[in-house]
Formats: sequence, C-alpha cells, structure tokens
Amino acid sequence: MKNIDTKAPIADKELEILEKHGDVREDNYFWMRLSDAQKLSEVRDEHTTKVINYLEEENTYHDKVTASSRNFEEKLFEEMKGRIKEDDSSVPYKSNGYFYITRFEKGMQYPIFSRKKDNLDAEEQVMFNVNEMAKDFDYFQLGGLNISTNNKLVVFATDTVSRRQYFLRIKNLETGKIYKDIIENTTGASVWANDNKTIFYTKKNPHTLRSEKIYRHILGTPTSADVEVYHEKDETFNAYVTKSKSDKYIIIGASSTVSTEAQFLDADNPTGSFTMLQSRERDLEYSVSHFEDHFYLLTNKDDATNFKLMKTPVTNTAKENWVDVIPHREDTLLEDFSIFKEYLVLEERTNGLNKIRIKRWDNVEDYYLPFTEETYSVGVYANPDFDTDVIRYSYNSMTTPASIIDFNMKDKSKEVKKEQEILGGKFNKENYKSERVWVTARDGKKVAVSLVYHKDTVLNENTPLLQYAYGSYGYTISDGFSSTRLSLLDRGFVYALAHIRGSEYLGRNWYEDGKMLNKKNTFTDFIDCSKFLIENNYTSAAHLYAMGGSAGGLLMGAIVNMNPELYNGIIAAVPFVDVISTMIDESIPLTTGEYDEWGNPNDKEYYDYIKSYSPYDQVKPQDYPNILVTTGFHDSQVQYWEPAKWVAKLRDLKTDDNILLLRTNMEAGHGGASGRFNALKETAKDYSFLLALEGKIDAK
Repeated sequence: MKNIDTKAPIADKELEILEKHGDVREDNYFWMRLSDAQKLSEVRDEHTTKVINYLEEENTYHDKVTASSRNFEEKLFEEMKGRIKEDDSSVPYKSNGYFYITRFEKGMQYPIFSRKKDNLDAEEQVMFNVNEMAKDFDYFQLGGLNISTNNKLVVFATDTVSRRQYFLRIKNLETGKIYKDIIENTTGASVWANDNKTIFYTKKNPHTLRSEKIYRHILGTPTSADVEVYHEKDETFNAYVTKSKSDKYIIIGASSTVSTEAQFLDADNPTGSFTMLQSRERDLEYSVSHFEDHFYLLTNKDDATNFKLMKTPVTNTAKENWVDVIPHREDTLLEDFSIFKEYLVLEERTNGLNKIRIKRWDNVEDYYLPFTEETYSVGVYANPDFDTDVIRYSYNSMTTPASIIDFNMKDKSKEVKKEQEILGGKFNKENYKSERVWVTARDGKKVAVSLVYHKDTVLNENTPLLQYAYGSYGYTISDGFSSTRLSLLDRGFVYALAHIRGSEYLGRNWYEDGKMLNKKNTFTDFIDCSKFLIENNYTSAAHLYAMGGSAGGLLMGAIVNMNPELYNGIIAAVPFVDVISTMIDESIPLTTGEYDEWGNPNDKEYYDYIKSYSPYDQVKPQDYPNILVTTGFHDSQVQYWEPAKWVAKLRDLKTDDNILLLRTNMEAGHGGASGRFNALKETAKDYSFLLALEGKIDAK
C-alpha cells in the first residue's frame, strides 16, 4: 500500500460562518450534512447527489490505494473466519421452564434463536432464523426478544437501516403467527405485563432519536390506540421501561449522565398508576431491583462516589428510608449486583480488576471467587433463575479464550459449561504473554496499560505496537481475549490497551477526572502512555499505531493534533471529531443528553474548552501520520459528516505525503456491518492497513 498517482478527492469549499459567544468559526465543509429524509429518499436532489458522490469518490480512492493489499485482506479474512467455530451455539440458559439457545449454522451470517421445554433432550422449537429474515436486506439486526409470562408469545425488534430505530412485532410461538401489530421508531426494548396481552415500550423522538415516551399496547388493538403512560420532557434525560427479576413490578426509569429517577407499577395491574420511587435530584443516581418486601438500590447517595448498595421498603421508598446493605468503599467500585433467593452476588472492581463477591442473606458466608492471572475480565450473566444455588459467569483474559462457568454457591463447585474454541490448529495460549504496566502521567497519576504479544516477539524499537483506548462515559474496556487480534500478534505486533481517565478502571473518580472540563486528561494520558512505551523500548514512533472508535475516535483526532510525531499510523472508527458543532446543535441525535459528559457549549466556559480540543477545529498545517478513517452513512450516534468533514480539512491543511483514507459503509450505521462474516471483512481491512504500513503483507 502506498500513496499512488491517483489524486485524492478534493472537497469543494463552501464557506459557512458559525458564530457563538462572539467567536467566529469558518467551516468550509458544513455543506456535507444531509437530513435523514435526504439520505433515505429514493429521489436524490442536487445537494444529496453532491454529498453522496463525494463519499463514493473517497471510497473509490480508498479502494485504489489499498488495491495491492486486496488479496492479503482476503487472506486475513479467511484466517480470522477459520478460527471461528461456524456451527457454534450458546450455553443454554433456563427461564420459566424453557431452555433458550442461540446457535449458528455453518456458512450462515446470522444466528438462530430456539428453545426446548423442561430439558435439553426435548424437541427444539425454532423461534427465529435470522438468516431467513435478513436475506432481502443489506443490513439486518434482530433484538429485544421478550417472552410473555405464559411462554406463548414473544415480542421482537428489527432494524434494517442501522439507525437503531426498531420496529416491534409480536409472534405467537405456538402457531408461528406474526400479529399485525407493528410499532415503529422504538428502542427495541419492551416488557410484558402479567396478563400476557399488555406490553410497555419506549418510543424515540423521530428527529433527535432521544428515548422520550413510554406507551402501553394491548395485543390485537391498533397501535394508534396505544396509551402514552410517560413523557420525559427534559431533553437531557432518556426514558426506559424494564421489569423486575421477580416479575412483580414494571419500572419506568429516566436517566441523564448524573441523575436517575424510577417509578413502579404492579405487573398484575397494567392499567394502574405508577408510583414514584424517588424523584430525581442532580447528582443522585440509582438503579433498582426487587426482593421480597424491599427494593434494592445501587446508588451514589451520601457522596458514595464508588456506589454502594442500599434497600428501602416497597411501601416507603423515598430516600429518607434507604439503609445501607453494602457500604461505600473508597478503594472499590461497586459495578453491579444480582439477587437470588439465598444469595446476593456483587460485581466489584478494585485496582482495575473485576471481582465477584458472594454473600448469603443470612450472613453465614461472604467470600470472593479466586482469579489468579495478572489481568483478566470476568462478568456475571443475567441468571434469570431466581431460586437457584448456581450463578453463571464468563471469564477470559488477553491470553485465555472465553469460558462460561457455572458456580455452585452452596458447595463451591464449578462446572465449565463451554470454552471458546479457536480453530485452525495453531492456537496455544502458552505462546502468548500478557502483562500490566503502570505509567506515571504528567500530573503524577498512575495509568495502567495492559499488553499482550507472542512469546517469540522481541521487544525493541523495531517492534510494531497497536495502542487502543476509549476513555469516555465511564465505560471500562476489560482485558479480554480476541481471536481476530491473533492475526496481529502472530505477525509480531504488540497490543496495548491503555486504561486512561474517562473510564471507571480505577473507580468513579477516574471517570470524573476525564470528562467535562477535565476531558483533556483523557488525551494526555494516552499520549503519556505512548511516550512510556517508546521510552521503555516496547516500540518506537516509527512503529507505533493508535486506534479508537466513536468517542475513542475523538481521542484519535485529539492526539494526532497534539502529538502527531509519536505515531506512524492511526485508525479512527466512526470518530466523534466535530465536537463543538455537534454539541451546539440540539437537533442532532443524542446531543442534549451529552451535556453532562462534554459540557454545554451554550455556556462560554464549556464552548471555549471544547473548541480547544475539538479535532476538526484544531486541524492545522503540520505533518500528520498515516490515517484510516471509517464511518457508516446511516450512523445515528456519530453522523457520517463528522469524519467526512475532518478528512476533507486534513487533506487541505496537512503538510505531509502520508496516506489519508476515508471508508464509508453506505449501508451501515454506528456498529458497522451486520452479520458475523461481514464484520470480519471490515476488521481485515483495518488490520491490512496496519500490516501494509509495516511491510508485513506477505510475511507472518
């Protein structure tokens, strides 16, 4: 791969003057924006044609520049595909008398959802064969499967555009009949009342895509007759509806970045009125579970920064009645909890590592499951069975494929139900090394970096290294296994996962110190990790690569503006790079709900701070590394025009001859292609970009 003679597309400049707080920004590429109606219209107007032509020109240029790697991309794809057990199936889980199974058939892109009554030897009942459902669509997503309490009906959600605006429909599992009820523009989630005919669901705002209204629908009635039971009018909040594990209550929730609120209703009385659990207060967050006569609440009440577990009587739920069950701890983040008849299971994180704690309600026992690897990832499954001694959890690490394990909380025995099979005959976990190092950031904070590489890889200034991070919304990327990543490791790459601020890797304060007016800590942490890896001879700037997606794509845009000399190549996937323009425009999906993550630029202090790091606004004449940018035309989370504008501006201003590519999937959205093999093809293209820069196209 090289910069060929074919000229890169040069986007037209149409000056748009944008003014806020007396500050004037000049945007030459504002014209690239299209509305949803323009994107979906079968008849293109002149403006739509111009935008789509530009994106297609960029795709053509991408294909020409990478043409010499095409055979290698296919080789990578087949290699990755060859590690997958194509006729795989999930570990069955039991719920309300049925075992539920998700399985794949050889050569098929999509799963088959089925169930068996009472035991695993029973006849299989196929509920959905997604391969059949998806055959007429370029993109297809099935989700939101929700079984009625009598086991006879299922609500299911479909998205054929990739904007996460789901259609809800209802299927009779006894007859196979799909009812005429079609509910448009939902989140895909729903809950059944206990009468087996009433469902509650969440509608999205058709323009901003904010989840704002909860409706009640009765099977067989026209959707026009559906009753609106809740409308969230605060544009910084999203609404949702769920059901307690006990099946006793339907819960309507509303959440923002820093506040939550819940109301509950007896699931036996779907037309009744909801009761407020605790009204919203800024900086008060809580999530709800039900057990016997109490609600249990994971909450930050009383300045519990790392959250604690409290309970309150169902008959008296205001916060004045909440009492501690698991107190707050300064060194441990309480991430989640699961309630069983005799046990409470806690998911915690201490010093960056997951822990599972098991505590009997009668306080006879309280212990942690033992894990011995230096870095790993563990998580409790949904475990829908309430009256059981067994919890199911998953375990993997950067060198250990995923296992599904059933643990008996009474006798402490465990059964490995499934180990991820890595086919192809070449994988041996003993061939890979993993370690965790601590980097001292410029302000003295210690940042963890988890690394994995082949045992035969020699670490020096010539070693290629891919550094990855996300660093926003408190989302923590755990140190997990990836079979596709083996294609890099087996070719001499080191993979480094930087646990920068903006995640909750080191607790809630780690997140708070990487958002709002502290957002730049995310970028400088990543850069300081890069410098550490270079200074400690893991790699050099000539062989260091960085990758991130969405808010992690913002991270990529920021670091290449700040320290482009540290990297030979960057992959920015669906990157959030036009931050200031997006956060000012409340008509863009998801904007208003993000104010407590990034800041509201209608406030000058936040406007100035966001502008000071917004990648699109900070592009300047300088040398940049080789860059691959990917996006989806139907992306509802980061609109395609953000990366498109960014690439156009980089082309105009950068002073180097390095490669700059934009690849737009014209059928997909934020999550990329649907179907397990199509997604692998996109990964193969990304890895091929890196390996070509390293001259490793033909060598392993």
